[in-house]
Amino acid sequence: MKKALLIFAIILIALFAAIQFNNSDNSVDFLDDELAEIESLFEKRDITNAEVSKVNVAWHLDHSLKTINRISEQLIQSNPEVYAKSFSFQRVVVHTTGVIPRGVAQSPNNVRPPNKILLDSLRIQLEEAKNNIEKINLLEKNAHFEHPVFNTLDKGQTKRFLNIHTNHHLNIVRDILGG
Repeated sequence: MKKALLIFAIILIALFAAIQFNNSDNSVDFLDDELAEIESLFEKRDITNAEVSKVNVAWHLDHSLKTINRISEQLIQSNPEVYAKSFSFQRVVVHTTGVIPRGVAQSPNNVRPPNKILLDSLRIQLEEAKNNIEKINLLEKNAHFEHPVFNTLDKGQTKRFLNIHTNHHLNIVRDILGG
């Protein structure tokens, strides 16, 4: 039993170290590749594959952009002086593995796409996301937002989450498209 606890403690320390390393992302090209891929998929927005997802490509693109923009707004409006660290086991797992399990979470209403997704709306949201990412890169490290499952995320944790979340939906889109 003592050996199992020691191994568990070592794993936890390694996980926290990995999280700290992953949250130190100050790259200025944050999400550039992902946003370019999203834009390249606009013309394939109406494609569906019921074996992969109940919704079409446009839904995943719109949701990804809405998520980037709504979280960015909260991060930008936050007061870094009132930031308080928080713990979430789910956040540790997702941030360490870089994987969000499919079909487990429900999107909050404010990031759910409408029934009809217009190309112009996707283009506007993409430009908004690019502008918001520029603003995020200028924020203090204690800028933060409240995630419904992961609790309070600071700037680095938020950037890590946005990267994982965006890639989660891009992976689903790639699977919808058969690639």
